[in-house]
Amino acid sequence: MAYRPAAEARFTPSETLDTFEAAEHFAADRLVLNGTLHVEQDIQARLDELYQLCTPSTRVIVIYYSSLWKPLFRVARAIGLQTKGPEDNWIAHSDVANLLALTGFELVTRQSRVLVPIWIPFLSNFVNRWLAPLPGLNWLSLVNVAVARVRKPAWTTPPSVSVVIPARNEAGNIQAAVDRLPAMGPDDELIFVEGHSTDDTWAQMQAVAARCPDRNITLLRQTGKGKGDAVRAGFAAATRDILMILDADLTVPPEELPKFYRARVSGICEFVNGTRLVYPMEARAMNFANMVGNKFFAIAFSFLLGQSFKDTLCGTKVIDRASYEQLARGRSYFGDFDPFGDFDLLFGAQRLGLRIMELPIRYRERTYGATNIQRWRHGVLLLRMTVFAARRVKFI
Repeated sequence: MAYRPAAEARFTPSETLDTFEAAEHFAADRLVLNGTLHVEQDIQARLDELYQLCTPSTRVIVIYYSSLWKPLFRVARAIGLQTKGPEDNWIAHSDVANLLALTGFELVTRQSRVLVPIWIPFLSNFVNRWLAPLPGLNWLSLVNVAVARVRKPAWTTPPSVSVVIPARNEAGNIQAAVDRLPAMGPDDELIFVEGHSTDDTWAQMQAVAARCPDRNITLLRQTGKGKGDAVRAGFAAATRDILMILDADLTVPPEELPKFYRARVSGICEFVNGTRLVYPMEARAMNFANMVGNKFFAIAFSFLLGQSFKDTLCGTKVIDRASYEQLARGRSYFGDFDPFGDFDLLFGAQRLGLRIMELPIRYRERTYGATNIQRWRHGVLLLRMTVFAARRVKFI
């Protein structure tokens, strides 16, 4: 795993839960079971015990070995290359997923590693880093790493929302964004971030905030550049439990946001990513080149992150503030050159082991202004970030 949390408890086959005092060792937000399931007499009972010690933010990292290698391990024991001991449990991917589900956990991601388990100069490092993760070869790998989370409610009372709206040259959409945005939590706030507009977007923001004092509107002027920088400025100023992004062009209708709220509050996921590629979209909502780019990055992300994606570049994304603050502290791990902030958030969420789900929305045509996207220049930057991140999450 690339992620190295500040607090982590590890269990190995020779060191089970009984070895630890829970009060001392389960402040950890990561529990690592390194081969433990292979020697447990009752795996389900052990996972039941762990479940009682987990919080909604806890991630359980399960390291287990492929059953395809069982004959080789038996040969190794027979000729004295491996220490003899009790017969191991040999568990398949489906067994791990089932046992986790039976005990209240949910599988988030799984990766396979290590095709060459012995040191061979140059060869073992090359094969294990660059070839073992590939789809055609990973089923042969020795080591499997599964990340699971608990299904427990994160809030006992309904949380409130900070909706961040980055806006550059969107003067004609500001009033509509406020009028059409439904209430979700008991005390929501709306944060507009103006990004060096050449029209009267800032004046419109001020006028709308003055007309709607009951909407709890905060206005910011961006000091950096790009939507990603504006989102980070808005999130830094946010004070509510759940953070949402709404693009000021309103191509994602504000009326859709309660769906995102329900998905996050229900606990079914921890990061909600909108997808525009399920329902038919209006004729001029997305051109062909953008469609091709979206599909390419969706395929790349599905491979890199181990979770299925159809649309990585939809601007509407939802995360809770506590997770975002943790993500922000580790942002430098993936580099800081994402112009839109979409990849920054998705890679960061995967690194935290968050359960990501896509929520389909109906994508609309822009009715005011022009897009701020510079298709080819920004596409090159996104490709560069994808290649950079691949070395941090997949080929490590």
